[in-house]
Amino acid sequence: MPRLGRLHLAGGYYHVIGRGLERRYIFKQDVDKEDFLERLGRALDQVRAQCLAWAVMSNHYHLLIRVGAEPLSKLMAPLLGGYAGSYNRRYHRSGYVFQNRYQSILCDADNYLLELVRYIHLRG
Repeated sequence: MPRLGRLHLAGGYYHVIGRGLERRYIFKQDVDKEDFLERLGRALDQVRAQCLAWAVMSNHYHLLIRVGAEPLSKLMAPLLGGYAGSYNRRYHRSGYVFQNRYQSILCDADNYLLELVRYIHLRG
């Protein structure tokens, strides 16, 4: 059965969460975090989106993204695919890096958005 498409609301704020396969570390060293964040910056520029808050922990990440006209998937596909390939080459491995699809939650209330920014910054 095919997956349902994700909701896209131009100008919407999304809490994006992803974790490593089997909760393994996906950011083992500073170079891993730097690679992920550089890729995030490039992808944001390409799709004209904004990252308002981020936290990168050893086995997962949180992002608060404001999308533009392009759907979130146009940002996340090159970010996660590119990072997984780079990670696998760096650690001489193959296979999946991330567990399942990333989770994206549309933030529809100002008070939730404020609490989310606080939460993400406290995690990072």
